[in-house]
Amino acid sequence: MLFDTSTRADLARSFGVTLVVILTIVLTSTLIRTLGQAAGGNVAPQDVILLMGYATLAHLGTILILSLFLAIVLTLGRLYRESEMTVWFASGVPLTRFVRPVFQMAWPILLAVIVLELLIWPWGNQNSAELRDRYQRRGDLSRVAPGQFQTSRDGSRVFFIERDGEDATTGRNVFILGQAGRDGERESVTTAARGRLEMQGDDRFLVLDHGQRNEANAHTAAKSMARFDQYRVMTDPGVLSGATQLPPKAVATLELLRHRSPRNDGELAWRFGLILACVNMSLLALGLSASNPRRASNWNLLFALLAFVVYFNMLNLSLSWVAREKLSLVAALARVHGSALVVALGLLWWRDQGTRFNPRWRRSLA
Repeated sequence: MLFDTSTRADLARSFGVTLVVILTIVLTSTLIRTLGQAAGGNVAPQDVILLMGYATLAHLGTILILSLFLAIVLTLGRLYRESEMTVWFASGVPLTRFVRPVFQMAWPILLAVIVLELLIWPWGNQNSAELRDRYQRRGDLSRVAPGQFQTSRDGSRVFFIERDGEDATTGRNVFILGQAGRDGERESVTTAARGRLEMQGDDRFLVLDHGQRNEANAHTAAKSMARFDQYRVMTDPGVLSGATQLPPKAVATLELLRHRSPRNDGELAWRFGLILACVNMSLLALGLSASNPRRASNWNLLFALLAFVVYFNMLNLSLSWVAREKLSLVAALARVHGSALVVALGLLWWRDQGTRFNPRWRRSLA
């Protein structure tokens, strides 16, 4: 039918343009955030592109939902402004008739959201967590660029080294500025000809050879100096003990279903909630796209974006409610997404009633 074909074509074009714009914005912001983390020493510089790709894939489901929502609002809003909707209404086509072409165009997107949220979302988060853990488990010496001052992971030491060959666990001409005490009243400067990292159980030690340590107390003005042939200091206690503990967002969906807990159910509420949100937002966009072509200002897009923000905030709240055991998984899904479905269907019914009775009301006035 011409109606279905033309509507699907308009929606597909609008969706493609919207997706490109939103994806460009997300990629830019993700790149800036990842570069900031790399500059701060939280991630490896060589992993920036990988982390950006994993983050984009993990949030691609939300991007698709937002692009679909805006595509429906923009496409139908243009039909209202150009009075094409008036022609369809006069021909006996109600607003609910647009549900079929919308979902004919949106079903591949819904399928992609299901795959992304149930499979790609935990996979991307798991790989990102593993990259960060792998970098954090590397020694302080391996995170320091040769010839540059760098703060340690806990913020208590400042390092300067010269890398010794290709071995990432050894260095020469090591300089360490450290602080200790309650208010950092004890300040120490340690220099050594060579340094290396050693693991003992889950703890990591920095072993320095042939150096000296100068320590000063800011409160008592006491100073001390000690020379050593070998100095052993713990850099990270229990660095490997929590490496395998992944957050719920990085755990596969089947594992969450097998090991039920409040935190796991909260993550399931988020994943299943995004899938339901894709359907609800498509229906809600139909009702929010209505506008009056005689008005110079058009507020439907602003209201639609506000509704999207409120819906996703409620989705985040449902995750928190389930994780804190205030609601069960089923109750949270039913209350949040069931309410959104009722609002969307009620708005469609109200718009249809308006298009049916407004002509009669105008004829009675005439």
